[in-house]
Amino acid sequence: MKFEEYKYARPNMQNLTLRFQEQLQAFDEATTMIALNRVIFRINTLRNKFQSMASLGHVRHTLDVKNPFYEKERIFFDEQSPTFEALNTEFYEKLLHSPYRAALEEQWGKQLFVIAESTIKTFQPAILESLQEENKLGAEYVKTKATAQIQFRGGEYNLSAISVFETDPDRVTRKEASAAKWKFYIDNQEKIEGVFDQSVKVRHQIARKLGYKNFIELGYARMNRSDYDAAMIANFRRQICDHIVPIAQKLYDRQRRRLKLDKLKYYDEEYRFASGNPKPKGPPEWIVAGAEKMYKELSVDTHRFFQFMQENGLMDLVNRESKATGGYCTHFAKYKSPFIFSNFNGTSGDIDVLTHEAGHAFQFYSSRKQPISEYYWPTYEACEIHSMSMEFFTWPWMELFFKEDTAKYYFSHLSAGIQFLPYGVAVDEFQHFVYEFPDATPQERNAQWRMIEKKYLPHRDYDGIEFLENGGAWQRQNHIFTTPFYYIDYTLAQICAFQFWKKDREDHATAWDDYARLCKEGGSKSFLELVKTAGLRSPFEPGCIESVVGVIDSFLESVDDRTF
Repeated sequence: MKFEEYKYARPNMQNLTLRFQEQLQAFDEATTMIALNRVIFRINTLRNKFQSMASLGHVRHTLDVKNPFYEKERIFFDEQSPTFEALNTEFYEKLLHSPYRAALEEQWGKQLFVIAESTIKTFQPAILESLQEENKLGAEYVKTKATAQIQFRGGEYNLSAISVFETDPDRVTRKEASAAKWKFYIDNQEKIEGVFDQSVKVRHQIARKLGYKNFIELGYARMNRSDYDAAMIANFRRQICDHIVPIAQKLYDRQRRRLKLDKLKYYDEEYRFASGNPKPKGPPEWIVAGAEKMYKELSVDTHRFFQFMQENGLMDLVNRESKATGGYCTHFAKYKSPFIFSNFNGTSGDIDVLTHEAGHAFQFYSSRKQPISEYYWPTYEACEIHSMSMEFFTWPWMELFFKEDTAKYYFSHLSAGIQFLPYGVAVDEFQHFVYEFPDATPQERNAQWRMIEKKYLPHRDYDGIEFLENGGAWQRQNHIFTTPFYYIDYTLAQICAFQFWKKDREDHATAWDDYARLCKEGGSKSFLELVKTAGLRSPFEPGCIESVVGVIDSFLESVDDRTF
């Protein structure tokens, strides 16, 4: 069935609640494993139907945020998802306290019970209205950005489209385009900071009602982080500061010299080469045709996967008016299908987002037959291993898209991976401050961001732009608003993806087998267990970061970037 044929129907929450509670009652009455497994299967079917409608409504809303029907459905799910969460939490409670727990754990795997234990710490009926308010605030931020109308040189652009001018060879164009983009945030500063302030306070209230000191521990529980904690993350951030920041600064200085600039300004950072950034050499349909060839040749499984995506219309890739910003991958459990959303704009990011989101989609495609919905996806940091590693596994086919600029793309892509890490941990450190001090003012939050930014990105020069000099740059980062603490995940995964890059260069067959095995595991294991399954070193392991980035640094040093 094609995506356009997927039928949306708003869930009847009264009926869903009744049927769910009937199954919970049946769970209590079951006296054999056969009966218990049947109940779990029925509960999973109910959850899959609800999830599928929630995802379908979300996708169709983000495809056109001005569509009034799906705007109402977004509001419906923002209001009703906490009710669904309450039912699911009750299911987890019964799993954990079942007299048959040992047998159930052997049947379904321990990770289901790890997730259950973590999840019940995140919900009580008393917080239902607060969760609804939290969802509403996150949606308000997303809609504000999606409806941006940026005036630039006689044209009107959204946030995805204006970014094309930020990598223009003409420095004045880059500067003015960046200024136009940030003017949107300046004009909406009071609104954005107000939405975030309310979100922080709501989350803090939720945490207090659940018995936590603040939202930090609750945020980790929501992310189902079971085998590492905030102290381990803090140590990871220190290692990034010690071992990655110096390499990143060296790369920024190389960029400054390539561009023949006295000083690299903030609007220069995304323009990497005097001859222009590498760009795909054709339109979106040409890119998709290249991706079809790429995935056909990469492996039998990726060939089948990409055929499935194309034949069923499961990708919406091109930027247009009223489409939400960014890129993502989601799934429809009812149809066992993933979906890729992006905003192609003619930059190398089109290829990055396609391979990145295809990594997510391929993982779901590989694990879609897992027996229970908890195992369709792993936790976020493990999810990002699939996506970031796919970016590297597809390197041998980059010539399809970049032609004579392929070597330039390799250097740019790998450099960007290194340069991302300091920013990624800066976002995480900022969020720890925000939730440790929930009563901080917007001005204090901005000042803290600027201080953190200077530690991890000491080169950054905002050219006197007051909003940015005062610490407003974080306000563009969706994750901070909608999914708190979901960002360190990218940095942990990047270290794992770098390991796959290294292994793939040494022995492609073994590296790909490890990757494919990882994808098939889905979410059936915790993050560090999955890392071990894939034959990778834990990012927390002493010496891991140094060993990986040392090889990458040597590779980048061997490239004469002056020839680009």
